[in-house]
Amino acid sequence: MPPDTAAAIRHWGETLDLGLADGQVDALAAYLALLQRWNATYNLTAVRDPGEMRTQHLADCLAVVPALRRWRRAHPLARRVLDVGSGGGLPGVVFAITEPDLQIVCVDTVGKKVAFIRQVALELQLSNLTAEHARVESLPAPAFDLVVCRAFASLADFVALTQRALAPGGMWMAMKGRPPGDEIAALPTSAHVFHVEPIAVPDLQAERCVVWMQRPTAPAPESG
Repeated sequence: MPPDTAAAIRHWGETLDLGLADGQVDALAAYLALLQRWNATYNLTAVRDPGEMRTQHLADCLAVVPALRRWRRAHPLARRVLDVGSGGGLPGVVFAITEPDLQIVCVDTVGKKVAFIRQVALELQLSNLTAEHARVESLPAPAFDLVVCRAFASLADFVALTQRALAPGGMWMAMKGRPPGDEIAALPTSAHVFHVEPIAVPDLQAERCVVWMQRPTAPAPESG
């Protein structure tokens, strides 16, 4: 484990006020090392430079954890999170490490990526992390409290593909670059954007946001 990786993770944890334990720092660094090693053979991500991988992947996903925790405080009974099109486990693996009492399921249609996430769960002893080699629309019940994606699809496609996977009262969380006004305008009536949250990524000069969506609330019946 390169010492600069652990130092960078500690710095990001402090900047984001994540309160990372030493074991979590070690697990995140070990995950990044696994991602770099597997990527050389299995092409899990187009980003290959170790420094860029640290910031563009790890810091990028850690920066969303405060938003995830605010959602958790508002929904204290929620436990099941689905990461759609997880690829190399971003953000699913990061969420599994930082939020050990959440049940994280990563789904991807590419077998080698699913195999990698399963290996990460095994080597890092993440009992709250599982991976499914499937299309998201074919996943069996039960549904999920939060459905997450990062660089997966347009918002309209994301919502359409994951309607069945979202539990009643659940939310969608889409990690995006700049606020996607055109994608928001193209959303079907089955999804409502209630917040576009700016995200500041430590050591990365790039625009990021999280688009929060839910099913529209049914209007109250008229009295009388």
